[in-house]
Amino acid sequence: MDLEALKQRAAEAAVGYVHSGMRLGLGTGTTTRWAVERIGALLAAGELEDVVGVPTSRATEALMRQVGIPVVELDERGVDLAIDGADEIAPDLTLVKGHGGALLREKIVEAAAGRFIVIADHTKRVHVIGEKKAVPIEIARFGWRRTVSRIEALGARCTVRLDGRQEPALSDNGNLLVDAHFGPIGDPRGLEQQLLALPGVFEVGLFIGMADLAIVAGPDGRLEELS
Repeated sequence: MDLEALKQRAAEAAVGYVHSGMRLGLGTGTTTRWAVERIGALLAAGELEDVVGVPTSRATEALMRQVGIPVVELDERGVDLAIDGADEIAPDLTLVKGHGGALLREKIVEAAAGRFIVIADHTKRVHVIGEKKAVPIEIARFGWRRTVSRIEALGARCTVRLDGRQEPALSDNGNLLVDAHFGPIGDPRGLEQQLLALPGVFEVGLFIGMADLAIVAGPDGRLEELS
């Protein structure tokens, strides 16, 4: 099966955990898009009712409106269930996320979830976080060169993300996005704490102890649930 079909299988399996009356947190990216479209189809068919969602990006909000999922703001109640993809998934469900540029909003929403389900195809599984992907970091535009140099002093090779015009890409929050290549990370929690302690760093794409379940589609289409 091709990767899009695998993403769809994992996403639609996660939607099986959605029940009428839920407040959902809906992530950003190509895998989560399948989940959003499936939820919209179930609402249109009357198989789900009174489901509302908190989007983690403007792109997800636009898709939710397109498929008929009511959009609400995140409030003190949080969300019942969050569904989102990942860039890397370690055996202990530590994640690298944020290559879609929405890591700060994703972390806010997913930290507010009663349950957080990660969806992915098998290529996102790793033995050690950082094995394949850089760690996205959202930083302030003011003094960004200094902030990047401080990140590099922790052992990273940094790339400031660019848009299609080769200008610095901005998050939905108006901040810069830096991809920090650390290689395999032996102590993700310690690294996260070091990065968050740097002035100018808003959020780090290391999601530690947040995911409750990962649904991963293997190359043959079989689904594996990791918890």
